[in-house]
Amino acid sequence: MIPPTLKPGDTIGIVSTARKITEEELQPFISLMKEWELKPIFGKSIGASENQFAGNDALRTQDFQEMLDNPAIKAIWCARGGYGTVRIIDGLDLSNFRKNPKWVIGYSDMTVLHNMLHNCGIASLHAQIAFNMEQKTEATRSSIYNVLFGKAHTIEYSPKGNLNRLGEAKGALVGGNLSVLYSLLGSASAVETKGKILFLEDLDEYLYHIDRMMQNLKRNGLLSELKGLIIGGMSDMNDNIIPFGKTAEEIIWDAVKEYEYPVCFYFPAGHIEDNRALVMGQDAELSVSAKTVTLSFRRRHD
Repeated sequence: MIPPTLKPGDTIGIVSTARKITEEELQPFISLMKEWELKPIFGKSIGASENQFAGNDALRTQDFQEMLDNPAIKAIWCARGGYGTVRIIDGLDLSNFRKNPKWVIGYSDMTVLHNMLHNCGIASLHAQIAFNMEQKTEATRSSIYNVLFGKAHTIEYSPKGNLNRLGEAKGALVGGNLSVLYSLLGSASAVETKGKILFLEDLDEYLYHIDRMMQNLKRNGLLSELKGLIIGGMSDMNDNIIPFGKTAEEIIWDAVKEYEYPVCFYFPAGHIEDNRALVMGQDAELSVSAKTVTLSFRRRHD
């Protein structure tokens, strides 16, 4: 199920399910929402603090729950990533949300939310958090706008490197941050990949740990029956004194090179300046050719 599109004048809620953030830090984002003719309101977690978190677990859970259940809130935008969303996920009640879904927007640590919602059959938006929106590309912002307001949404870029596997695929898009997906395995929020297009991105990981996580996904059968694989930003990777000997992209390729589905690297999404919006849970079409990589979503008519 895909949430309804937004309209000018709609109210959106801003919350932080993870790291703390102040209202002042979000002022550029508030200005953008007003340009889009949306009415942003802050949840109780904005400005709250408990060590690195945006308030304690109970506050963040209640804040998100109220945004889920409030019919006046037409979308929920996560303010900041970091770590902490997994600490509140099991305290959420989706019974009302299932009947009246709305867009939940964010990425990185919000991968927890995307997978929870996908497992409930509800699409969500893997997109830039409210914090630092002004530092991203115009394509980042326009891609989010297009999805939220029901316009056509296609991402196209020129391929880089020599690791892509050419081909075409159709399937529901799933995934998100590799480290978070890895941490969810074995839980009720684990990603389901059979017959789907998997998207992965990550930040500030050791290369050997990228290999560990990919081997774990492979041994759990999450890579063998994909329709396609999209690799976004693998940013600011770390290495040991004795080098691992491969880039993150080469490590991922080694894990999937025996399969036949299309694979593309350097996709414009993740912890990078150009972080395009991805509709998680919606059917998408992926085309990987020698000259162009294209990911397209059907236009909304509601």
